[in-house]
Amino acid sequence: MKQRKKLLILSVDALVAEDMDYLSTMPCFQKYIAGGAAVKKMRSIYPTITYPAHTSIITGTYPNRHMVYSNGHFEAGSKNYPWRWFADNLVVPDLFSAAKAKGLKTASVFWPVTGNHPHIDYLINEYWAQSEEETSRDAFARSGTSEEVLTRVVDKHVSKLEDRIHPGCDYFVVKCACDIIREFDPDLIALHPANIDAYRHKTGLFNDMILQGLHEVDEWIGMLAEALQDAGALEQTDFVLLSDHGQMEVKRIIHPNVIFADHGLIQYDSDGNLTHWKAICHSLGMSAAVYINEPDAYDEVYGLLCHMRDEQIYGISEVYTAAEANESEHLCGDFAFILETDGYTSFGENYIRPIVTNFDFSDYRFGRASHGYLPDKGPQPVFYAKGPSFKEGVILDRRSIVDIAPTLARALGISLPDADGAVMEELLV
Repeated sequence: MKQRKKLLILSVDALVAEDMDYLSTMPCFQKYIAGGAAVKKMRSIYPTITYPAHTSIITGTYPNRHMVYSNGHFEAGSKNYPWRWFADNLVVPDLFSAAKAKGLKTASVFWPVTGNHPHIDYLINEYWAQSEEETSRDAFARSGTSEEVLTRVVDKHVSKLEDRIHPGCDYFVVKCACDIIREFDPDLIALHPANIDAYRHKTGLFNDMILQGLHEVDEWIGMLAEALQDAGALEQTDFVLLSDHGQMEVKRIIHPNVIFADHGLIQYDSDGNLTHWKAICHSLGMSAAVYINEPDAYDEVYGLLCHMRDEQIYGISEVYTAAEANESEHLCGDFAFILETDGYTSFGENYIRPIVTNFDFSDYRFGRASHGYLPDKGPQPVFYAKGPSFKEGVILDRRSIVDIAPTLARALGISLPDADGAVMEELLV
């Protein structure tokens, strides 16, 4: 009887085309991925941020369809608003749901926006303890990890897990994925390590730290392939290596809310607590969303933002209305405007001076490099695939990341009829 094809998706956050000359020389990449099909540069979505991009990758839709346009749920006046960890943020079908509907076994480790996903059988969500009383194991259980996966997989590795400390948390991700492969033999598994992204935020685009990270990625390719071999699934598995966005160097952090406060659009008390606002800026890294709390302030805010753009000192190169963002980049949400970077400014959310601040390595938006900018800027993400569904030696120059989900669905023998993207027919046998 013919064996059913399987799919493994390894998404290495912020891996870019310029990295591939180095990674492609390494032994595990050479053995398991080289010589397959590839797209040199994938066009991400706007804003180029991890959670929106991964949602586009797994659904094949743009943010104006899936409605995940930022990593977090912005709350004015708060510095610790929740991220979009959970699958109830999804409003369109994804690859996991389509696979499950066809009777396939599904798995995910740290893939964004999958918490409590009803169609992922073996799930470890990218989610961390929300209080000192809560353990990582508690957090995983609360976000959808079954007792079976906790006992047979998580408990083997969680004692060494340090939340969001790289590369330790990435080794946790990969080891758990390997154990899920060996223990449960899923038909579809997706995982998301973020070491390269973290190193770029802290150290910049290209340096020895990034080269170290590429060695780690190559090791993970080998670990995953070994797990597939142990499960007797290597030959029937399509092994996909991809990424979500690039990064650009940041030179300064500018806080538009300080200017809003100067113009009476934001008010706060003597302790710095927000008391009233007509307009407020939410950082998306190297772009920003501006919300309007009082509709009568719309024209005033738009005029002020255009003035700030034209002054060319506030880091703003473009001001998009919500309608313009939707028309040009398929982006919509409950914001009124989107601000685009000048290419070296990241936007902050402080409304108390100073207007310009230094790097803050505890927040991905304010490091030495970041993302969130328009998708044609900067180094570009990649797509590589090898396995029974993919042709050998076929390389495309450019496609959109919304084309990934329809292509992978076709490889699995399923479909995503509501996707915005198209199947990359040239890559498939």
